[in-house]
Amino acid sequence: MLKELKPALLLLLALTVLTGLLYPLLVTGLAQGLLPIQANGSLIEQNGKTVGSSLIGQPFSDPKYFWSRPSSTSPQPYNAASSSGSNLGPTNPALADALKARIATLKTADQGNREPIPVDLVTASASGLDPEISPAAAEYQVARIALVRGLEVATLRELVARYTQGRQLGVLGEARINVLELNLALDRQEKR
Repeated sequence: MLKELKPALLLLLALTVLTGLLYPLLVTGLAQGLLPIQANGSLIEQNGKTVGSSLIGQPFSDPKYFWSRPSSTSPQPYNAASSSGSNLGPTNPALADALKARIATLKTADQGNREPIPVDLVTASASGLDPEISPAAAEYQVARIALVRGLEVATLRELVARYTQGRQLGVLGEARINVLELNLALDRQEKR
């Protein structure tokens, strides 16, 4: 029995060192060397302080900011440790109530806006952490932000255009805008 146990233990030890130590060190070293920003969470810093990640949405409710897509994570919104959708089906009354409440909030914040509300401003993404909104969602909010901040609508539209990212590789996905990056640029714009 010891004759069969010794090779099994040696193989276990070798594979533990290889897959539990050497491989993770190699992958971590390559990631830090080739893609250090992404390997460290795509963190965004302002004045030497980390203010968020470009990969995880953040809640914005102040009318002077662009608002993010709603989050359905719990116990608080945009909780990366609890990434998931709401799992509410289209016929679930709780989903209908949540959508009505989100629509009412948007209409209350911008009572003069009669444009249709873009779907990504009232529905959560599958992960509940989406950091981006569509150009239509940004455009819907431009008039409100211009009024609150006392900025020209054209100035805000230029800022939105500057932060709009196209499709990946020209064909994948849709145009999108990172809300945190846009709001930070908006604050810098206003300080000028």
